[in-house]
Amino acid sequence: MVGEEVEPKIVSLDEAIKIAKNLSLDLVEISPNAEPPVCKVIDYKKFIYDQKKKQKAIKSKAQKVVIKELRFGPNTGEHDFDFKLKHAQKFLEEGAKVKAFVFFRGRTIIFKDKGEILLLKLAQALEDIGIVENMPKLEGKKMIMIIAPKKKK
Repeated sequence: MVGEEVEPKIVSLDEAIKIAKNLSLDLVEISPNAEPPVCKVIDYKKFIYDQKKKQKAIKSKAQKVVIKELRFGPNTGEHDFDFKLKHAQKFLEEGAKVKAFVFFRGRTIIFKDKGEILLLKLAQALEDIGIVENMPKLEGKKMIMIIAPKKKK
């Protein structure tokens, strides 16, 4: 048995429960696999509250990754490409990742090289504000590329 207001010692379960009740605290089993099992005398509600507070602090410090998608066809025109390029620039400046993909419908799968050229052209246009995380890769009917924003100095 361990705790803040008790000296660490080996006692029977009944005696440990009596000590915890006298201190108006709870007896919590910490490591049941130890020989003998270790129990701690604490205020359980306060312990749970502190645990939740720590989890919330960790969660608030974690960065949330936002992924925006841009869809192209293998025969996307110049104007449409420029339009989507501006969107990609805006997304990267906001700190979001961009998942650009070319969707091949039906027989358009024969234009795999056109799709790859289109994605590489997008990557080249965004090289000053973004870093290519995944090079263009064909997955089923989609050729996917992920671009992450560059770190600000």
